[in-house]
Amino acid sequence: MKNWPGSPGIDRRLKHRLTEYLSSNKCGGYVDIGVVAADLQRIYSADYGRRKQNAFRIQVEKVFKVISSENVIEAQEEAHLAKRAKRGEDGNLEILSDCTDSDDYEDQPSSNHMNNSLLSLYRKGNPDSLLETPTKNDPDTSTPAHPSKNASVAATGVPQVTRTPEAGWFIDKTPSRAMKQNILIDLCEDSAEVSHSGQKENPPDLSLLESEKKRKTPKTRNGRKSKSKSSDVDGEIEDRLLSNKGKLPELQRSSVRFEDIGGNEDTLKEVCKMMIHMRHPEVYQHLGVVPPRGFLLHGPPGCGKTLLAQAIAGELDLPMLKVAATEMVSGVSGESEQKLRELFEQAVSSAPCILFIDEIDAITPKREVASKDMERRIVAQLLTCMDDLNSLAVTAQVLVIGATNRPDSLDPALRRAGRFDREICLGIPDEGARKRILQTLCRKLKLPEPFDYCRLAHLTPGYVGADLMALCREAAMCAVNRVLIQLKEQQATPEAAVEETAPQPEALALQAEKQTTGPAQSELHRLLALLQEHTPLPEEELQSLCIEMDDFLGALPSVQPSAKREGFATVPDVTWADIGALEEIREELTMAILAPVKNPEQFKALGLMAPAGVLLAGPPGCGKTLLAKAVANESGLNFISVKGPELLNMYVGESERAVRQVFQRASNSSPCVIFFDEIDALCPRRSGYESGASVRVVNQLLTEMDGLESRRQVFIMAATNRPDIIDPAILRPGRLDKTLYVGLPPPADRLAILKTITKDGTRPPLEADVDLEAIAGDECCDCFTGADLSALVREASVSALRQEMLGLEPPTNRGQIKVSRRHFEEAFSKVKPSVSKKDQLMYENLRQSLSR
Repeated sequence: MKNWPGSPGIDRRLKHRLTEYLSSNKCGGYVDIGVVAADLQRIYSADYGRRKQNAFRIQVEKVFKVISSENVIEAQEEAHLAKRAKRGEDGNLEILSDCTDSDDYEDQPSSNHMNNSLLSLYRKGNPDSLLETPTKNDPDTSTPAHPSKNASVAATGVPQVTRTPEAGWFIDKTPSRAMKQNILIDLCEDSAEVSHSGQKENPPDLSLLESEKKRKTPKTRNGRKSKSKSSDVDGEIEDRLLSNKGKLPELQRSSVRFEDIGGNEDTLKEVCKMMIHMRHPEVYQHLGVVPPRGFLLHGPPGCGKTLLAQAIAGELDLPMLKVAATEMVSGVSGESEQKLRELFEQAVSSAPCILFIDEIDAITPKREVASKDMERRIVAQLLTCMDDLNSLAVTAQVLVIGATNRPDSLDPALRRAGRFDREICLGIPDEGARKRILQTLCRKLKLPEPFDYCRLAHLTPGYVGADLMALCREAAMCAVNRVLIQLKEQQATPEAAVEETAPQPEALALQAEKQTTGPAQSELHRLLALLQEHTPLPEEELQSLCIEMDDFLGALPSVQPSAKREGFATVPDVTWADIGALEEIREELTMAILAPVKNPEQFKALGLMAPAGVLLAGPPGCGKTLLAKAVANESGLNFISVKGPELLNMYVGESERAVRQVFQRASNSSPCVIFFDEIDALCPRRSGYESGASVRVVNQLLTEMDGLESRRQVFIMAATNRPDIIDPAILRPGRLDKTLYVGLPPPADRLAILKTITKDGTRPPLEADVDLEAIAGDECCDCFTGADLSALVREASVSALRQEMLGLEPPTNRGQIKVSRRHFEEAFSKVKPSVSKKDQLMYENLRQSLSR
């Protein structure tokens, strides 16, 4: 092999390795110098691993030029010899001189490697520009003088390569007729391919070669060439990503109807009023009014926002463009705005249609708090697109629907009239709405004929539509497990009969095995046997499969409602049975909270629209919090418990925002009870010279209680043992207008509390010498609250357990622990009243002041 002039400065080891790499066809039909250099660095990491990638790529490109030039010369020589041999066979003897031979060769290339390196760097920054012009001294880009040079046959086994005008290399693997070698193809625009017979053919289709090159050129997110890529799988994945880039959503046809949505009749009526222009645009055109362009659906997760949008499209048989807001975000500057423009253009061209943007808060944050300029640009572009719909007047029958569960985070400019005209709140359904949702979900379920939907709706406060759907699914699973396990047990009964007829030792062994495995293990074996059985169940077994009320009741503990996931308890587990005495206070709470919920028509007829607020005041431990929980449980209302200090925050404005969030959450979950425990920490008495965080919290709380926005079906309860330090504005009528004193229990109430705590003497078990009435009337129980009485019973039980563990009980009582009179006497020596005589006088004065 001849050396091209200037090649003595080339690394011969690298030249040999590059030749072997090209011969192995690892690079495919197209040679990318960057990929080749990266592969060589990876294969020969010991020699080239620490070299800089850019410098090593330039060196590989130099060696590649030398190899290509040598192959061109040898191919020209072989072609010239073949031509002379052919002329000799024809009998035309021709004496070729040295000068004629020299005409078949190109001029020697320039050895200016620095110039070539600079040109390759420019090409790397802009690969689409043709920086190299065909010159006489450059064999890589110059137009050949003889047509035979464009189709010369290589004499070596190295694949013949040529360079494209865009700094790329292409290998043609078309086999020759005479020799099974590769053909060198010049991709210059001025060259023409010549066949082996000497006839000039059309030049190759450069568009196909360019498309092939672009398909195989690795790219990054910004469109530039990647430095290295050694895996074809990564290339395929990137090709798929590039093919999906800029792809607009397709029009969808929804099969959901209004009958598939339950409990939102008022919302559906409001939506239908805004949809008239989608079918009858001439109405608004006649009136000269721009029709509504969109509305915003907001509410807690799982309340049916997406389902409602699909039902609107399905009921009116309109095409729907559904897009997630995050699909509009792109890493390239300006591409996100372009996607939004193309999306609205597609909606206008497909009119009449519905454009549904789900989770719109992801791309429309408030611009004053946006962390990136891209977010502000996206908001501005969306505002412009929605205004353009109004400029098209009635011709654009496009309805834009946005869905979010964080409406307060949206930019205010998006929520003005002309853009999202209406804001529809889909809150947590009440008991009536839950009943209708359950009836809708259970249409296709196999239920017993008399099914009590009202009871199930009463047992599921705080559940949204998605939670009720999960409840139906869990109940179906419980029914399947129950029926199939019963079938397996019935099938196992003959085996039990066989065991009875078995010999006595074998029967005893089987019984011992069952006792060791346990019921859970045997149930697991039955389930595994059912899963391993491939034959379908017979029809008569499936006929007995039905979802019963017990299945729903068993599934209730397995389904956690969405409201509970947000951080507050939905319904407490305290009932009236857990509260002893306090009869008068229970009646007052029933009229203040339970009656408006259970008899709304009577209250509306009397004009009692505003819900009342109740303040429970009294010494600590008298059952104020217990009363609030029992009221919420008895009424089936949602329950939000707020500890006073937890709303306070050191940052300005955060405490007020926490108060607003509590009332907003209660409004979404209405009917709901907000219980402020230790409200004296949240609303201390204001003075004329204070201006701290506590003052702002008091003002915010007053505004939320009876501000411009009415709080329908949101009841407020509060508890405190220091009502004297609460701000008087909180206690005026219309806010916490009813104050109930929960004082120290008298002996009769103490007896009722002791019976409630001990479950009428059954837990803990009491000896016959224990007289609860005598204990309740004892002087030691004076000033005892309900919490003190509970501590007394607990301490007596611990004393009985201690004596049993130490073996101090008489032999007749061992093995059965009971609490006797002497255990209570020991407990009296340890439990002291939590309210002193001095405090008792203060609370008595408080009770008298409240009674006036």
